[in-house]
Amino acid sequence: MDKPNILLITTDQQRFDTIHALGNAHIYTPHLNWLVDEGITFERCYSDSPVCMAARATIMTGRHGYNHGLTTNSASVRPMAPDSTLPGILTRHGYQTRAQGKMHFEPIRANYGFEHMELPMDYYRYMAENPGYGVPKGHGVGENEIEPVISTVDETKSATHWVVKRSIDFMETRDDTRPFFLWTSFAKPHPPFDPCYNYWTLYQNMRLPPPVYGDWSEDMANAPLGFYQPTFVLNNAYRMSEEQLLNVKRAYYACITQIDYSLGLLFARMRETGLLQNTWIIFTSDHGDLMGDHHMCAKSVFLEGSAHIPMIVRPPDGSHPLRGRRCDKLATLADVAPTVLAAAGLDVETKPDIFIGDENERANTGVYVNVYGGGGVDTIEMDGENLLKIASADDRDRVFYGNCGEAFFAVMQGGYKYNWTSHGGEELLFYLPDDPMEQRNLTKSNPEIAARMKKMLVEQVGGYNPDLVKDGELVVKDAVMGPGDVSKWPGFHSTVALSDVLH
Repeated sequence: MDKPNILLITTDQQRFDTIHALGNAHIYTPHLNWLVDEGITFERCYSDSPVCMAARATIMTGRHGYNHGLTTNSASVRPMAPDSTLPGILTRHGYQTRAQGKMHFEPIRANYGFEHMELPMDYYRYMAENPGYGVPKGHGVGENEIEPVISTVDETKSATHWVVKRSIDFMETRDDTRPFFLWTSFAKPHPPFDPCYNYWTLYQNMRLPPPVYGDWSEDMANAPLGFYQPTFVLNNAYRMSEEQLLNVKRAYYACITQIDYSLGLLFARMRETGLLQNTWIIFTSDHGDLMGDHHMCAKSVFLEGSAHIPMIVRPPDGSHPLRGRRCDKLATLADVAPTVLAAAGLDVETKPDIFIGDENERANTGVYVNVYGGGGVDTIEMDGENLLKIASADDRDRVFYGNCGEAFFAVMQGGYKYNWTSHGGEELLFYLPDDPMEQRNLTKSNPEIAARMKKMLVEQVGGYNPDLVKDGELVVKDAVMGPGDVSKWPGFHSTVALSDVLH
């Protein structure tokens, strides 16, 4: 049997609860619904470093940010080597590899194993060469600002449409003697929230649920403001009325629907050319957006809206025995690489030395990828695991650890999630099965559980970076007392100075 093709689809900043088939009755996502019906949905998937560059490095390496070293958007940390990345391995084993859309690598044009890349800056070059198409992003709203605005170009000239159009072009003109790995990467729904007008009108008068608040977040005067640092830096959510935040959500949903409808064009061409029969499709996002919950927007923290992301795997031809199943086991972006490599028929075996134990043991999962060719076996260590093995396993749970920018940390085990920030040493504890939107902070009512999970976190952080632990405690930085303690960064980017972060 010929090796299968693999299509990885990612969005940027799409939170977990934005797919109609998974319970959001207020959003239009017919093609993501189709993936849910045809594939396996991992309902508890998390980004262990919920910012763009770190999350994408995790996808490329199969390693968590705290292991590969990039836990923020930093140009100085470069954890990828071309021959050991996901596309690098696949290229060496005969796959035609293509990156289409936002990669957010450093250096920007570094291929890191891909045979060919087309980036957002190439879209802006294409638009500049065709002035009759309009001026994209001509509204002036920045890359972090959440105020809603309408796109300054028509749908068929939008960056979202361009990513799909160029993905289809690759499929139609590829070397069909080789299987392909295509990463179709959308820059939306990352701000600016500027859907094309026809998508804005879908939501303009729709009644949407308001943001959620908790016993710890409703009163900003007494909230743990260390967790608000990203919001204070990036946007104005904490200043906005509920009515304004609902308009932000309308624009955000409209951007997601625009992506979804564009995917309909991609899936249609795949069906017409027979590619759906021999192509794995994986859909996920790098991180989410808090969308006004708890008076926050953006990412970085490990609250649900920020770190909890969609993850759907559709096997070829839709006939897999797990078709349509929803899996409630913990998954992470580190699982993408070993899943893709296993789908490609490469040798991926579970690392046995750290395994799931009882709730008092620190646990994790890892794999070795044995790559055969040339001088023998090249063994590459990864932290993730084949998602299909996770879905088929017994009820043993995994433990999740997160580190974002050495400022926000989390550990999840047995339904509990413990959040800690170095900004003032503030903490939050939730029991997600009873409190899925994190409205009840249990640190005072369950101090023993909070202490146990903090101890787990201290041991784990000390294991990879002892400088973050002193005298058995996580190192605390100055507290954040309000917006005046941070420097604002609205994300001003002109389309004249091209970069890979234009959305």
